[in-house]
Order: sequence, then structure tokens, then C-alpha cells
Amino acid sequence: MKTKQAMFEVRWHARGGQGAVTASRFLSAAGVRERKYFQAFPEFGTERMGAPIQAFTRISPERIYLHSQVQTPDAVVVLDPTLLKAVDVTVGLKPGGSVVVNSPDDPATVRKQINAEGRDLKIFTVDADKIAREEVGRPITNTAMVGALVRATGLLQFDNVRDELRATFGNRFQQSVVEGNIRALERAYEEVVSE
Repeated sequence: MKTKQAMFEVRWHARGGQGAVTASRFLSAAGVRERKYFQAFPEFGTERMGAPIQAFTRISPERIYLHSQVQTPDAVVVLDPTLLKAVDVTVGLKPGGSVVVNSPDDPATVRKQINAEGRDLKIFTVDADKIAREEVGRPITNTAMVGALVRATGLLQFDNVRDELRATFGNRFQQSVVEGNIRALERAYEEVVSE
């Protein structure tokens, strides 16, 4: 008997201009390649660039009728590690949920930073700033963080995510930019670490 798959929800924490909304949208679009339904949307108002923002992703094997913020995510992705001191990124995170953080620190150090000792959470880190600077030429970490999230959660097949990145950005950016982002995606997928 086949087990019914549940909807998977992701909350993204970033600052305006860091690409969390773009990451949320292109990850969701990759779900279509696996015949899944999706939602991707931001929460921000008149915030200026650099202000904390959230974005949300839902991916499900069935139609999604819920149209609200993600209150109890299965995973949280933090693009800007300075937000760990400013925002409780674990609010509402389901027990056993994943926290994927752009940080050069190891997961145990991040667990302490977010006061998650003794909590049933999976902590993952990846130095997405370094990867983005080396592969894209700028510390824009969104595509690297998608790679880390996919590896940490197994949410989607990596090849589908890579193909969607190429399809989504192939006509919008120079080929060198697209290839740099693909390398960032691949490296983060390989370099993300867990406790």
C-alpha cells in the first residue's frame, strides 16, 4: 500500500534584495517537473532593501487549497545569518523540522545561536556566501541555499531543480551568470553539513 505524501512547507528568512522570493518561486516551479502542485509568495510591505522579509513555499502531490502564511513549516531557510540574532527563525517549526542556515559555523554552533539545544530539530549549515562569491562573483546566496535545502530535506530530485534553474534563468541572464548559479547550486548541495 502506497503511503500518502504530505504537503511540505518552507519558510524563508532573508533581507530584502537577497533573493529569497526568487528562490522560493524557482524551487516551487521545480516541483512541477515532478507533477506536484505549489505555492510561492512573499510577505513584505513597504520594507526597503536590507529589511527582514519572509517568503513561503508549499509543495504538495495534491491541490493546495490553503492560502495563508506558512505557520508551521517543515523547513526554515535562513539566507542571512545576522537574522539569527534578530528573529526567532524556529517559531512554529514542526518537531523534527529542518533549519538550513547560510553560515560558515558548524551546525552545533548554530543550534546554540538559535537556542535550540534539546529540541527535536535538524540543523544544517553551508557557507553560501563563500560559494556565491566564488561561483557567481557576488554574495547573492539564494541559489546556493536552494541546493542546501534540497540536499537537507530530499524535497525534490536535484536534477529537476538544476534543470528548472537553467530554464527559469536561461533567457533572463547571460550564460556565464546562469552557469555560475548552477555551480553554486551544485556546490551547496554537496557542501551542506548536518550535526
